[in-house]
Order: sequence, then C-alpha cells, then structure tokens
Amino acid sequence: MRIKRAVNAVKKRRKIMRLTKGYFGSKSKSYRIAREALMKSQMYAFIGRRQKKRDFRRLWIARINAAARMNGMSYSKFMCGLKKAGINLNRKVLAEIAVSDAVAFKALAERAADANK
Repeated sequence: MRIKRAVNAVKKRRKIMRLTKGYFGSKSKSYRIAREALMKSQMYAFIGRRQKKRDFRRLWIARINAAARMNGMSYSKFMCGLKKAGINLNRKVLAEIAVSDAVAFKALAERAADANK
C-alpha cells in the first residue's frame, strides 16, 4: 500500500502560512513566496540574536566611557583600575550604575584611580 502525502503536505503549508501571517503583500498569501520570506526572516532573526549582544556591549562601553571621562579618566584606565582593585563588576552593571547612581560611580572611579597609582 502506498503512502499518500496529502494531509502532511497541507499541514506543512498551513504551518508556513501561519508563521508568515502579517507579512506584506503576497509574502503572506502565496505559499511559494511565503516560504522564501520565512526562510529569509528566520535567517535575519538568527543573525540579529548575535548582533544584539554586540550592540548592547557597545552601548554599555559608551556609557561607562562617558561617566569615566566625567570623573577625569578614560575608559581603559577606569577598567584597568577596577581590575587592579579587585572589583569584579561586569559592563552591564557598571553602565547601570553610571546612568542611575553618579555618586556610586564616582566612588568606583576614585578606587580605580587609586589602584592605577
């Protein structure tokens, strides 16, 4: 007895059409174009998940650098001083302190400056 694919094929197409719902024009109406659009969008999503990590790291470094320069030192000197002082805070936390608590960041900058001497 042969196996007929009708039900599985319909399910496969229905799944793709459900995933492309809301896409512009024929990308959500025509199966062939929808399949291509879905592959492309999933590729961009895959790339984007990796770029997001880079983008946030760049943002945190920019914020730390700005706050460090307001306290009279460069980003690299600040980070070097923190490492020498044994203060192990990641860039995400340091950026949050720089934005929300200037007094605490100033104290960190002073500790980093002392450790650099």
